[in-house]
Amino acid sequence: MNQLNTIPSTRQRGVFGLAVIALIMVSVLASLGVWQLRRKDEKHALIAALTERLAKAPVALPPAASWPTLLPAHDEFSRVRFSATFEAKPDAMVYSSGSAVRDDITGPGTWAFMPARLADGRSVVINAGFVQNTMQDRAQQDRAVTRLVTGAPVELTGYLRFPEEPGTFTPKEDSGKRLWFVRDHQSMAQVLGWGEVAPFYVDLESPQPASGTPKPGPLHVQLKDNHLQYAITWFGLALVVAAAFGFWVAGQRRA
Repeated sequence: MNQLNTIPSTRQRGVFGLAVIALIMVSVLASLGVWQLRRKDEKHALIAALTERLAKAPVALPPAASWPTLLPAHDEFSRVRFSATFEAKPDAMVYSSGSAVRDDITGPGTWAFMPARLADGRSVVINAGFVQNTMQDRAQQDRAVTRLVTGAPVELTGYLRFPEEPGTFTPKEDSGKRLWFVRDHQSMAQVLGWGEVAPFYVDLESPQPASGTPKPGPLHVQLKDNHLQYAITWFGLALVVAAAFGFWVAGQRRA
């Protein structure tokens, strides 16, 4: 008789325990869905801001006194126009399998990074454009950039960019080939002896060299925006867990 009395109590504890687990799972999944909706709003705001910056007419390069205050969140992709002279110093190439902001770059190659001297003597690093250099050939890169070093100032138009952080699996630079795998112009400056450079670099939009190489060009916003799909997935999983628990409870009551 005592054993029969303990069956409902044991079953109730089991239902309560599974209810707590189900509630935790639903709460976590729903919170992930809400987080993705917030990320969607943030991504839309970022896309709108970047699109606006890229569409604006170019302005003068910020004065050197303001360089320490420039921030990626506020200043990256701002269009600028200035005069500079490409320096006769070793360039760097940055390997790329394509581009997330250039519609015309779809295959592997290298970006040509070069220091340029401003009228006041300060140096700014320029990403002079893309080189179809699938084998990361140093000689090919040299032939592409040598034509740019004329000793005369050039009117440049481009976009402010900030250095990238290497990832866990990013290969280390090959200083012998002057080859990098991340756009860290400050590391290039240190290794290649460019001296002190601006905290940003400039992605060149124009002018186009007569040879067509390196190939500069306009940038376009192409950020992935899958957050709504992710949110729907998380909310759907929360509903599945809640429904599964409901069916289980109904089955227990029938039993």
